[in-house]
Amino acid sequence: MNIRSLTRLHLRNATFFIASGALFTWAAAQNSLQKDCLPANQMKAAQLFGLWTARFDNPPAGLPAQATVRLQRHAEFSDSLAGVVSRDIGGAGSQAGSTGLAARAALAGDLDEGMLLLDESSDNVSITGTWNGEMVEGSCGRVFRGTWKDTSASAKPDAPDLVFTLTRQR
Repeated sequence: MNIRSLTRLHLRNATFFIASGALFTWAAAQNSLQKDCLPANQMKAAQLFGLWTARFDNPPAGLPAQATVRLQRHAEFSDSLAGVVSRDIGGAGSQAGSTGLAARAALAGDLDEGMLLLDESSDNVSITGTWNGEMVEGSCGRVFRGTWKDTSASAKPDAPDLVFTLTRQR
């Protein structure tokens, strides 16, 4: 073997070992990420505190397709959630403002066995909307998907449940 053949052999071996090491590191990182994620039924409400974006599939006129949700600790029940949903009602279509929904509404609820259950109140008295969602598998608690129901006084009796996706902003 001459020096040129040895150099090529060493380069091939080095390339193989570098690629193998990179693959092993990537696989270990993926396993670590999955291992660090709690199963949905072990998550606590405190892990949801923060800013979220809610997106609604096919919202009716009067309800914008996106809202901002801030979740925090409930003032009276430390294992529960409180918060606010903010919507741009003015830009929600021709019937904006005709729904029983406000641009800003209070939220209160729980995370129970991986189910996110929130009641919404536009007037701080009656429930004007309900949120029921589950953590998206593999999202590590950063994405929930479920249904939202308009329960305001102006809601149609046959108003459909709307699919929502709630995604953590930070």
